[in-house]
Amino acid sequence: MGILIAAVDGSIVIISLPAIFRGIGLDPLAPGNIGFLLWIILGYLLVSAVLVVALGRLGDMFGRVRMYNLGFAIFACASLALSLDPLKGPGGALWLIGFRVVQAVGGSMLTANSAAILTDAFPASQRGMALGINQITALAGQFLGLLAGGLLAAIDWRAVFWVSVPIGVFGTIWSYHSLREIGARRPGRIDWIGNITFTAGAGAVLAAITYGIQPYGGHSTGWTSPWVLGGLGGGVGLLVAFCVAETRTAEPMFRLGLFRVRAFAAGNLAALLTAIARGGMQFTLIIWLQGIWLPLHGYDFQRTPLWAGIFMLPLTVGFLLGGPVSGYLSDRFGARLFSTTGLILVAGAFVGLLAVPVDFSYPTFAALLLLSGLGQGMFSAPNTSSIMGSVPPEQRGVASGMRSTFQNSGTALSIGLCFSLMIAGLAGSLPHALSSGLQAQGVPAGTASQVAGLPPVSTLFATFLGDNPISHLLGPSGVLSTLPAHNVSVLTGMRFFPELVSGPFHHGLVTVFGVATGMALVAALASVLRGRHHTAGSDKPSGSTEGHQEWQKAPSS
Repeated sequence: MGILIAAVDGSIVIISLPAIFRGIGLDPLAPGNIGFLLWIILGYLLVSAVLVVALGRLGDMFGRVRMYNLGFAIFACASLALSLDPLKGPGGALWLIGFRVVQAVGGSMLTANSAAILTDAFPASQRGMALGINQITALAGQFLGLLAGGLLAAIDWRAVFWVSVPIGVFGTIWSYHSLREIGARRPGRIDWIGNITFTAGAGAVLAAITYGIQPYGGHSTGWTSPWVLGGLGGGVGLLVAFCVAETRTAEPMFRLGLFRVRAFAAGNLAALLTAIARGGMQFTLIIWLQGIWLPLHGYDFQRTPLWAGIFMLPLTVGFLLGGPVSGYLSDRFGARLFSTTGLILVAGAFVGLLAVPVDFSYPTFAALLLLSGLGQGMFSAPNTSSIMGSVPPEQRGVASGMRSTFQNSGTALSIGLCFSLMIAGLAGSLPHALSSGLQAQGVPAGTASQVAGLPPVSTLFATFLGDNPISHLLGPSGVLSTLPAHNVSVLTGMRFFPELVSGPFHHGLVTVFGVATGMALVAALASVLRGRHHTAGSDKPSGSTEGHQEWQKAPSS
């Protein structure tokens, strides 16, 4: 339940953003407001990526159940504060961003310690099934959040946050009442240097990626901004300093010696690449459905957020079918076969999505989503079991945090990578298509050129904010009130904008899914190289035995 609600809240705002911004009276596409839009989405993911290792290490030191219980309480309180946002405009957006960060701290305590608690509780012969259910619940939660966001936003934008309050309160009471410490604790000192350098370095990199998506100085993206380049350079420098410091401290936060265990290193590399590919697919599918396919099939723009979540359900069904079954079978036959096969299926689904037209047949599209969900489920459950089973019992908290860091960092990186690749694909052909299409319907050349000259990110966000994109883009100029009724009807109709941007969007889609296919195949190669599986019922680590022995000998690890 903890991992489900943490995952749902990571994605629930994506679909519900239109209702949230209408509720606080803020236009997210107005100059200077795109930052609010991005931080409401990314703030939660950024904090989750940065803090899970530190919180997993604290779980090893002070008790995993204690940290988990505290996480539930913080999560419930932050959810209540989000639902009671009293402000409007930029102040209301900052309130939401701030308490989303607090909510992410509680969610990180849940995700950092849940896998370690389960690994402690279940013997090796049942661990794959237990962790499979846990991991697939997390993945399914990411996509169920999209559906829940659409359903609840149709009722009230505050309901998007209300839903977490009773679950958080119930979970807090249940966990404090029921959970007991049974895992090995390893008292020690807090690694302040490691915590500060990692938090600052990872935070700077992810924040720079967030600002890199936004336009800067006449460019469609901000990758040439001195602040973005400085953030990336400074963040990487701090992360290098972090790695050096971790090899010289007696109680490191990040157990670098664990990477000598082949199953741990290969499993985390595969998880990182898969998370980037999955996150890119998630956002591309949302834009595809909400901005193009659903309007072309008669769905009003304001209804597209809800129906996008519904039409993506085959992906969640695939997770739920593939995860527990592969987790159970991997306990008997090892993780390598199932995780590698799953990633090959994911790559095949990406190739299939590249082949279908923008205005696709839904049964074909649904079958490809189901295949992708099955593949991701087959990969995630055995991979998590392999990672967690490869480390010594007293290090499971920090190992779980490291695993979550790679997965959450991949999700955060995927947004920057996906939007950057999509914007690069749109920048070449969208301005001309938009300008010529608007002028063909009587829009003055100056106004059409002005709209076409807007950063592609504005048009991209306009496709999934639940409003008619052309009305939103032409509204400030007042030109719609001067055009004949027929032209206005065409411009604001259900087909004009989707047909206008479908060609440029397909260029971006090919780029994003092409890169995702490559990442899935590299992840499959990493999965093959994880080594032999360990014997069922044994707590010995899988992969390289020699690497595990080296890990035990390393004093700084």
